[in-house]
Amino acid sequence: MLDRDVGLEIAARMFWERGYEGTSIADLTEAMGVPPPSLYATFGSKEDLYKLAVDYVSARESKQFMEALQGKMTAYDAISFYLHDAASRFTDPKRPRGCMISNAGLQRGEKCESAAQVAAARRSLAIETVKARLDRAVVEGELGSETDTEALARFYGAVVQGMSAQSCDGASKAMLNHLADIALSAWPKVQGKRRK
Repeated sequence: MLDRDVGLEIAARMFWERGYEGTSIADLTEAMGVPPPSLYATFGSKEDLYKLAVDYVSARESKQFMEALQGKMTAYDAISFYLHDAASRFTDPKRPRGCMISNAGLQRGEKCESAAQVAAARRSLAIETVKARLDRAVVEGELGSETDTEALARFYGAVVQGMSAQSCDGASKAMLNHLADIALSAWPKVQGKRRK
């Protein structure tokens, strides 16, 4: 009998390392040590398993930065945490490089359109969460009312996605932290002063 959590951990790692199209049912069943009917009975289709794996990884990977964005930190400190946490996670030698969501589905073939949409929805959710924190910063006076919070959220989302890609290409944690610091230097001025 296939243990659901063990199966999700194996599937998540394979999808993360090989992508949706690069991971076959044969690869999954071999890695899990089960016949295809057992995989289908536990998870449904490959597409269903991918969606479950994305949820599984997202719950674990985004917990700390979501708490930072939704908590009591200043917006600047929360965005700083978001960027530096990404640098640490993307280069952690105990896990695949980069971000499963950022790396997934950027190239869409017809056969994996729905999997690409799952990943795109997760990326959009991250940007919406950052925007909500920036909107709160405007209300609380930490950012000026003229701040384009959507553009700023998309900028920081693009930085994190780029950090994911660069980590896959071998960028070190120190380099990604340096990129995070440069991105933080773009923090909008409030009343003529820029946050240091």
